[in-house]
Amino acid sequence: MVSDLVPMSSLSPNLILPEGLRPKLSQVINHGVPEELCTRMMNTITEFFNLPPEEKAQFFSTDPTKEVRIFNFYLKVKDQENVKMWSESFSQPWHPHDNFSDLLPKNPPQYREVFGEYAKEIGKLNNRLFSLISQGLGLEEDCIQKKLGDNPKLRAQGNYYPPCPEPELTLGLAVHTDPNALTVVLQSEGVTGLQVIKDGKWVSVDPVPNAFVVNLGDQIQVLSNGRYKSVHHRAVTNKEKLRVSLAMFYGPNKETWIGPIEELIDEEHPPVYRRYRQAEFLEEFMRQEGTRRMVKEAFEIRNQGKPVN
Repeated sequence: MVSDLVPMSSLSPNLILPEGLRPKLSQVINHGVPEELCTRMMNTITEFFNLPPEEKAQFFSTDPTKEVRIFNFYLKVKDQENVKMWSESFSQPWHPHDNFSDLLPKNPPQYREVFGEYAKEIGKLNNRLFSLISQGLGLEEDCIQKKLGDNPKLRAQGNYYPPCPEPELTLGLAVHTDPNALTVVLQSEGVTGLQVIKDGKWVSVDPVPNAFVVNLGDQIQVLSNGRYKSVHHRAVTNKEKLRVSLAMFYGPNKETWIGPIEELIDEEHPPVYRRYRQAEFLEEFMRQEGTRRMVKEAFEIRNQGKPVN
């Protein structure tokens, strides 16, 4: 079990630890988001996935540009058809202030109201986390959010992992790092599914009651010039229990320029990555769809910006 358990009250010291000890992924308690709201949000997203297939059919799409859609992840296997993951995912926008409810499902009836409340609270939590990450790098507390731009790309993704008769033969989600900057994940209590690599081995991140999993994404690794790391993770299935998670993604929009922050570059720490527009990063992300993506590695200066195979 991995439980890098970091209360919000002591989160800042953990982020200011020496580089080798900084957390890539944490379970955060005392985060300020009401427990009853988290419970309502988890119940509501689970209800949505359990709607009749004919009602959910309107949301199914293979078009990644759709604002709201249900889809399946897959892996490309040489000389075979694409292999679907044992999961169903629902993607939608979110914003802590703007009204986006018209884009959201009408059922369950409480979906729009509950998600709107939840988005406001996650927006506040993100502000605190970005402030602490900036301070951990010795920067002004608003530095990271400024670098990510005024109009961030905000996406939410619900993941539904039904019981699997042969879990050893498939995955819920394949191994990946998050291509955005920061991910806050709410997950079912009492069901283990999330795994991270530790000392070369896959280990489970057992859910902690009333805790969020906080995951640093690729853009934080690039902005910090490698001082913070995005973590490789995956989701596994089990034979007996349903598992649901809700990930709230925060990243730069397509027009934002991303690269190592100047204050973090010196003779001892030359730039690891070249600057790029986020649109270029997303193009590379899509090019590697269905593979074990290595997107940020394509922008390492030592590779002269060439994709890593």
